[in-house]
Amino acid sequence: MTATGTTIVVPTMGRPSLDVLLEALAGQRHPVDAPIVLVDDRPDGPELELDARGLDVTVVRSGGGGPARARNLGWRRARTPWVSFLDDDVVPDEDWYELLRHDLRTDALGSCGRVRVPLPADRPATDWERGTAGLAGARWITADLSYRREALARVGGFDERFPRAFREDADLALRLGGTLDERSTITTGQRWITHPVRPSDDWASVRQQAGNADDMLMRRLHGPGWQRRADAPVGRRAAHVATTAAGIAAVGALARAVLRRPRRVSRTAAAAAGLWLAGTAEFAWRRIAPGPRDRDEVRRMLLTSLAIPPAATWHTARGLVRHRNATPWRGLPDLVLLDRDGTVVHDVPYNGDPARVTPVDGAKEALDRLRHEGVRVALVTNQSGVARGLITPEQVAAVNGRVAELLGPFDGVYVCPHGPDDGCECRKPGPGLVKQALAEAGVAPARAVLIGDIGSDLAAAEAAGVAGVLVPTRQTLPDEVAAADAVAASLPDAIDAVLRGAW
Repeated sequence: MTATGTTIVVPTMGRPSLDVLLEALAGQRHPVDAPIVLVDDRPDGPELELDARGLDVTVVRSGGGGPARARNLGWRRARTPWVSFLDDDVVPDEDWYELLRHDLRTDALGSCGRVRVPLPADRPATDWERGTAGLAGARWITADLSYRREALARVGGFDERFPRAFREDADLALRLGGTLDERSTITTGQRWITHPVRPSDDWASVRQQAGNADDMLMRRLHGPGWQRRADAPVGRRAAHVATTAAGIAAVGALARAVLRRPRRVSRTAAAAAGLWLAGTAEFAWRRIAPGPRDRDEVRRMLLTSLAIPPAATWHTARGLVRHRNATPWRGLPDLVLLDRDGTVVHDVPYNGDPARVTPVDGAKEALDRLRHEGVRVALVTNQSGVARGLITPEQVAAVNGRVAELLGPFDGVYVCPHGPDDGCECRKPGPGLVKQALAEAGVAPARAVLIGDIGSDLAAAEAAGVAGVLVPTRQTLPDEVAAADAVAASLPDAIDAVLRGAW
């Protein structure tokens, strides 16, 4: 564990700003001794070419799942008490890491950094620049935000249904209990970052209206008062809907008038058009007035002020429909426990010979999918052959070593060497092994899954408060299958279900 007890996670699209960030981290007044996980969120393309500058950097590819998924991939790999998130386009002050170490000496669940957004000194800021400057006063902004790892695991991390860097930070904070009246939940630290204004094109503000769909997800998950709890601006959604409705009414009335009386425009069409024009003009002026008012800015504001109301209305409607049945986010488990014989390798009774170890079909690929997602995997296995004098502890260890050699590393291997009549607490169906694995991994029972092939595996899971998935074999009794809450045809199918959230 590092001196600070944190892992730095940076989702990235491979922009040139990433190199600037790494240079700033390498040049810190107090050397950065924390592991850094860069999550390459590009859908495809060549590997990142970067100069780590002596930093402890690991690169993970997400396949383009969006920033929420990228952050989840990063924090689940962390084995430190804290996880510190940075965006790839920020520049930490030279004392950032030193102050981060101080900020994390807190009993709170999280710590926000402070953000400055440099604006032009020789002219008024543009609409885009003013929008970016709003980040300086935003709460819970993941441009620089640290959380306790156990808190992230408890709620399943970031909700990956938020596809862009918008609202996923507020959603997580609200799920962790953050409100304006509970400032101790997520504190504001003393460290600073600079968030430059990104270049933009004419239509960037129109594309941003997709965030209205995310607001509908927030409303579904947190209720109609979520903006007040998150200290988020209400925005102009109602005005945009009214302007759009007036525009649609004007077009409809005008079309009817032209079809029926070609030389006469109805009063309805004229009134609706007037309302649309007034709403659009007010919106455009509100955006133009504070800015530089040069030709390019005025042109951009006029064009986008025409497009933003219908875009915002469309995305609002889309979000209402798409998220109408959204349920609370669960995320992936933090730990998957696996029985050994009959589950990950074929059952050879009382096997003490590593040469006889044969994985079940698809086991390594399935386990590697869990590892790629940052989900920890561990074995929990009864080995009563030790108590019966049929195999030795050394033989059990050798077989377990061969299992790991064939299937990849495990975060823990837990063995009960006792017989059925020994009265121990660790032998499945008792919960002892499962509880030991949970305790050593620091994982709550609700964030773990056990996959096994017989009823005693699932009984141990239930006794420990862990979800269980049964993968039947020839040794599985019909009554055990009937009693199982979750059954999968194979180990890969069971792990697929876990990764889909069906656990």
